[in-house]
Amino acid sequence: MKLYRFLSADDTSDFCHKVTDALNKGWELHGGPTYAFDAANGVMRCGQAVIKDAEGTYTPDTKLGEH
Repeated sequence: MKLYRFLSADDTSDFCHKVTDALNKGWELHGGPTYAFDAANGVMRCGQAVIKDAEGTYTPDTKLGEH
């Protein structure tokens, strides 16, 4: 099955670590990163889509972060 996740967080090193962790678990970048200003909280937010091929059959109960 092909899995998709969209990782997002404030634009800090924590976001970079989140993406790096996913890459080291076999996820691959899908497209470029996105950035937006969160006016309610006064911070920049960023996001990155990642994809992965995995064993099994997808269901809505699939725990994406466990792959």
